[in-house]
Amino acid sequence: MASIRERPIQIEDLMILQKKRTAKRLGLIFGLTFIAFLVVLLFNTLRYESLQKHYEAIPAIKIPDLAVHRFQSGIRYRTISFGDGRLPNKEVFSGFLDHIKNSFPLVDSLLIKRTMGDYTLLFEWKGLSEESPGLIYAHYDVVPIDSLSLSAWKSPPFAGTIVDESIYGRGTLDNKVDVFAILEAMEMLLSQGFQPKNTLYFGFGHDEEIGGKEGAAQIANYFKEQGIRLSFSLDEGAPLLDGEMMGLNQPLALISIAEKGYVSYQLTINTEGGHSSTPTKNNTIASLARAIIRLEENQFDYLMQPVRDQLRYLGAEMSFFKRMIFANAWLTQNLILKKLNAHTTTVATLIQGGFKDNVIPTTASVTVNFRIMPGQTIQNVHDHVVKVIDDSRITLSILQGGGQEPSPVASVHTEAYTIIEKSIKQVFGEVIVSPFLLPGGTDSKHFVEVTDHCYRLNAAQITNIEAAGFHGLNEHITVISFQNAIRFYHQLIQNING
Repeated sequence: MASIRERPIQIEDLMILQKKRTAKRLGLIFGLTFIAFLVVLLFNTLRYESLQKHYEAIPAIKIPDLAVHRFQSGIRYRTISFGDGRLPNKEVFSGFLDHIKNSFPLVDSLLIKRTMGDYTLLFEWKGLSEESPGLIYAHYDVVPIDSLSLSAWKSPPFAGTIVDESIYGRGTLDNKVDVFAILEAMEMLLSQGFQPKNTLYFGFGHDEEIGGKEGAAQIANYFKEQGIRLSFSLDEGAPLLDGEMMGLNQPLALISIAEKGYVSYQLTINTEGGHSSTPTKNNTIASLARAIIRLEENQFDYLMQPVRDQLRYLGAEMSFFKRMIFANAWLTQNLILKKLNAHTTTVATLIQGGFKDNVIPTTASVTVNFRIMPGQTIQNVHDHVVKVIDDSRITLSILQGGGQEPSPVASVHTEAYTIIEKSIKQVFGEVIVSPFLLPGGTDSKHFVEVTDHCYRLNAAQITNIEAAGFHGLNEHITVISFQNAIRFYHQLIQNING
C-alpha cells in the first residue's frame, strides 16, 4: 500500500491549490488597491494647501466717543418695512434721515447727496478719477416685532439700550450696524481731509426687507441712466462668526460671491368635491397632499459649481480628517454638498382648503417656496414642479411679484475681493476668510445689472448665539463689535483707494 507521501496528486488537490493561489493573488490585488486608494487620499490631502493670505494687523484706531450714542439713537427710529402694503411711516423715516444729517455734518455737506424713492440716500464721494467707481451699501429698514414676544426681550426692541456691554434693538445686526459703521468711517476720513483715488458711492436703502424696489432698484436705475458701470458693490451679507460651528479653530469671515434666487408657487387643485360619507379615491385634499409629498421626495440635484471656491477655501483650514474629506471631493462630493444645502430647496409654507368637516372641498391650495441655486432658473423650477406632481387638475400661479432669479457668481480673483479680504485681516486679525453662497436675498439683486462683481458682508463680529437675533428675539451687538465694524470700513475705504 502506497504511503501518503507517495500518493499521486489528485485533480482535487490541484483545484484546491489553484483556489489558494487565486485567493492569495486577489488578496494581494485588493491590498495593493487599498494602499493605492489611501495613498491617493493622503496625497490629495497633503497637497490641499491653504489659500489664506497673510496681512499684518493694524493698530486699532480710536472711535469717537459719540459713535455708540449716535447708533443707539438710530435704533430708536422704528423704520419698519411691513410687507403688507402699508407705506413707510413718513414721520419716522424722515426723522431717521434728519438724524443722519445732524449726526454726520461733513458727509451731508461735503458729498453729493441724492434721495431715491423718498427715503433712500445715495452719496457720491468724487475721486481724482471717475473711472471704476465702487459702491458700498447697507439698508436701515427693519422687520416688525412679534407683539407676543415683547416680554421675552431683555430690553425694548426700539430702545437701543446697553445691557452687559451689548446694544439691544431691532437693526443692531440687520442692518443699521453697517449703516452707522459706514457713516462713522466716512465722517472720520472727511475730517482728516481724505481724498479717494476713484469715485466712491455710498447707498443707504429704506426698503430692503420688502424687495428694495423703491430704494436699491432706483439707485441701480440711476447708474444705468448715467451710463455708470461699477467696478464692484459691497452689500450686507453674513457676519463674522465663531469658526467652531464649521469645525474651525479661528473666527470666520464669509464674503458672499452669490446669492440664491427665490420663487413661491401656489398650487391649486379643483375637483367636484362631494360628501364626506362617500369619498372618492382622488379627493381634493388627499391629491394635494400627494403632490406635496412628491415634491418633498423629489428634490433638486446638488450643484458643485456655485460653491466650488467656498469648499476650496474652507476645506484647507479644517482638521486633518475633515480636510481629507474636502480634498477628495471626487469621492465625498454628495456628502459635502448635502451638508451645505447646495441645491434648490423646496418647502411647503402655507396651505388652505375646506370649510366644513363633512364636506369634501372643491378646491384647496398650497404655497411652496423655492430657493434657487445659481445655474438654475425660475423656469427650471416651474418645469420641475409640473413634471413631479404630474396632475393636470393642479394649476400653478407665481407669487411675490414673480420671484427673483439667482445672482451671477462673482469672481474671487478681483482687486475688490482682495481688498475686502485684506481689510478684514488687518482689522480683525487671525481670521479665516472664504467666499460664500448666501442662501437668503439682499438688495444686491438690483446691482447685478450695473456690476459683474457683487460682494456681501456684514461687518459685525458675533457669536453663534447672537446670530439668532437676525429677525429674531433679543437682536443685539456688543459695543466693541460695533466699534470694530467702524474700523473695518475706515480701513476698507482707504484700501480701495490704494
